[in-house]
Amino acid sequence: MKSANIALKNTEAIHKGFTFALWLAALTIGYNIIEGLVAIWFGASDEALTLFGFGVDSFIETISAAGIFSMIIRIKNNETNKREAFEKTALRITGGGFYVLAAGLTAAAIIALLENHKPQTTLPAIIIAVLSIGSMWLLVYFKRKTGRQLNSDAIIADANCNLVCIYMSVVLLVSGLLYTTTGFGSFDALGAAGLAWFSVKEGRESFEKAKGKACTCH
Repeated sequence: MKSANIALKNTEAIHKGFTFALWLAALTIGYNIIEGLVAIWFGASDEALTLFGFGVDSFIETISAAGIFSMIIRIKNNETNKREAFEKTALRITGGGFYVLAAGLTAAAIIALLENHKPQTTLPAIIIAVLSIGSMWLLVYFKRKTGRQLNSDAIIADANCNLVCIYMSVVLLVSGLLYTTTGFGSFDALGAAGLAWFSVKEGRESFEKAKGKACTCH
């Protein structure tokens, strides 16, 4: 009887964990859509490459969160199905998005350096970076906690997407501050290159998990 009660409590805890993970994924999707639109708008209008790339990254975060959201729903509705395939799909979505971003940022950074391009202003970049650091840190904390409770590499990988967003926010903040204080346009291009480096790193790690490690959510 006692073992049955323990099993029931564990089942309820897992169900609550998946429900909370769904809310975190939905929150990530909503936040990053807004952040991405704002960052791309100001990045394009101010010709700020790092801010524009940061906005694109926000939409990759959205793709990752959407993959996690879909995966969790399918797991909850198909308890007897194999969960590994769901998580591998989410990891590949995450990794592919980062690789695409890295390629675009690298090409844009090289062109900006060759043309000595300068953004009109980086003030919006500084404001967005500060807001993003605080928001993403909270998401990283709760997603990692939930991922460990559910033993889910895909949810933890999604948290790492938010973690790399914090790193990118720091790069965005530093490059924006350096350009504001010095007026050297190269800082904007170097900031974009920094974003590309983090994108490659996180994309590779996501694909390695999808290829070489079973991603169970027991």
